[in-house]
Amino acid sequence: MPEVTDDERGRRVFQIHREMAVEKALEKIRQSIGQDWKIYSTTDIDFLKYLLGECWISLDRRKWDGFTFTRLSRDNLNEIIRMAKEVRKKERQETEVIRDVIEILSRVS
Repeated sequence: MPEVTDDERGRRVFQIHREMAVEKALEKIRQSIGQDWKIYSTTDIDFLKYLLGECWISLDRRKWDGFTFTRLSRDNLNEIIRMAKEVRKKERQETEVIRDVIEILSRVS
């Protein structure tokens, strides 16, 4: 079995931390949205995870930890999902959308 380098180990730890932070945020969103969470498809949730993960990468951890994900409304979620779809269709640049999502998260916190 090949040796795992420190760089590979570090990248994997980083990925795990990002995934855990996004899952924690999603759980808060799920709980606050309640039954309305069911209207979102698996694809919509994947888009949401993707953009939240990219925001986590772009932010200082204290800033991320300061966000109140429970205050996101359905309109906020729909807007974030719409923006993720625009990135995937190459209608908007990812960096611009990440800034916009961070602005939404800052506004509701």
